[in-house]
Amino acid sequence: MYVRDPYEQDTNPQGILNLGTSENKLCYDIIHERLTRPGVNSLAPHLLQYTNVQGLESFREEIAKFLTEYARAQNPLDPEHIVVMNGCGSVLASLTAVLCDSEDGYLIPTPYYGSVYPDSWLYGKVRPVHVQLDSKMSDGESHPFMLTVKKLENAMTEATKQGIRVRALILINPHNPLGDIYPAHLLKECLDFAHRYGLHVIIDEIYMLSVYDGTFTSVHSFDRLPDPERTHIIWGFSKDFAMCGVRVGTVYTQSQEVRKALNRLACFHACAGPVQQVLSHLIWDQEWINNTFLPANRRRLLESQRILVNGLQKLNIPVLKCCAGLFVWADFRKFLQTQTFEAEMDLWWKLIHEKVYIGPGQAFYCSEPGWFRLVFSDSVSKIHLGIKRLQQALGALAACDTEDIPPLISGEESTSEMIDSDSDTSDVLKDIADATQLKKIVVY
Repeated sequence: MYVRDPYEQDTNPQGILNLGTSENKLCYDIIHERLTRPGVNSLAPHLLQYTNVQGLESFREEIAKFLTEYARAQNPLDPEHIVVMNGCGSVLASLTAVLCDSEDGYLIPTPYYGSVYPDSWLYGKVRPVHVQLDSKMSDGESHPFMLTVKKLENAMTEATKQGIRVRALILINPHNPLGDIYPAHLLKECLDFAHRYGLHVIIDEIYMLSVYDGTFTSVHSFDRLPDPERTHIIWGFSKDFAMCGVRVGTVYTQSQEVRKALNRLACFHACAGPVQQVLSHLIWDQEWINNTFLPANRRRLLESQRILVNGLQKLNIPVLKCCAGLFVWADFRKFLQTQTFEAEMDLWWKLIHEKVYIGPGQAFYCSEPGWFRLVFSDSVSKIHLGIKRLQQALGALAACDTEDIPPLISGEESTSEMIDSDSDTSDVLKDIADATQLKKIVVY
């Protein structure tokens, strides 16, 4: 629906404002300046010929140097352990197909990035075994949605009872959609857990450098891995370098057998040689990364995050504490007429009618209804407008529905243009199937 009626400040100011897609739109100016410097886009003849499907040797060398530096690896990473594909989704689809047989399962804490399931199902029909996390804190837990090894053990036990053979554990760190970071001690406990059960561990670190208020520990930085041959680390350019459209993802694996199998699938997921050359120039320039890009990116992310969080607080909407990623995880449960996923979808559609799109929790397989992911990595004016539209939608909801919904706290007036609440949404909604079907909700 967003694609059919997108907000544009000049041409379609009453279109749907997208605060649901995780794209960093804050650093185009910086990236554009660097990529258009003389010499960056020169095209060598060999780049127009067939190249190594594993990735250009020169590109993998730069990736290895880059990850050694920014993931703080204990020793230089080996370029031969890197496989390059056209996006981390392709990497995940290929990796799960290689590691698992059809109908095998992988442990994954919920909520989680919604495309993991369809990606892992694509080739191998591999299914998730959910490690249920929720907002209720048990003894010894310091925050909602906290992962513990005990919860991994419980999920493993339940899978065994159901006859599911679990082959892997998937962790997303920094986390999508929670926006938090797993501490080093928890990562080590998870790796030890996987080793005890002989599981592969797939760690998605695609938001590694999108940390604006905390410290991130990469698995690359550990001096010892319990099972190096079964530890596979994913990273790509989409989020950290604000270029989702470039489609370049990588996996670092020390297993020669896994690499050989991945390279067979890489024939269908190869990344264009000229793209690899341009990105080699980009990550080679650590002076630019350290002194220009990273400081500006972190500053802009933090500014936008604070604007969104402050706006939500003025609407009396709690937000999970976050320090990384491009989004916040917000609690809209008080606005549900009933604590059900059907009510969550009703609320989602009401927000769509008010021309603001955010990601509902069930699109991330959240175990509790009422949680939503809101993306803040866009212009300040759009964030203010999004808050304005949320206030409109929730204010109308509070006025028209039940007394159980708490009153809103009015926020400061935004200079953004107000949307006409009577604007017609029929063009947006027609021909769209039942909104309660999860498969109809597309998130990135």
